[in-house]
Amino acid sequence: MKSSLDRIRQLIDEHDAILFLKGTPEFPMCGYSAQAVNALNKAGHGHIRYVNIMADAELRANLPRLSNWPTFPQFFLHGELLGGADILAELLDSGELQRIVAELDKAA
Repeated sequence: MKSSLDRIRQLIDEHDAILFLKGTPEFPMCGYSAQAVNALNKAGHGHIRYVNIMADAELRANLPRLSNWPTFPQFFLHGELLGGADILAELLDSGELQRIVAELDKAA
């Protein structure tokens, strides 16, 4: 049986873009998760995997250990932590998030 850290690594490796959030894109459970989803939606959404950390206590406890980032949401792009809601908002404002999402769409 895989450890929770191995499961997290596998999720991150399997998806070019993945957002670990509290809740779901349809029903975020905190303001920061809602902000992150909103930024991604405004950017065009793209082929992004969403993972509800509230549904998995081990994932919720161990993702901060793996990423060395204590809060949620956490957005990973090509296996690297990009940041949380504040970073996604900055990338949206600069137009960079739209470019990222467009590239994800092309690759899919």
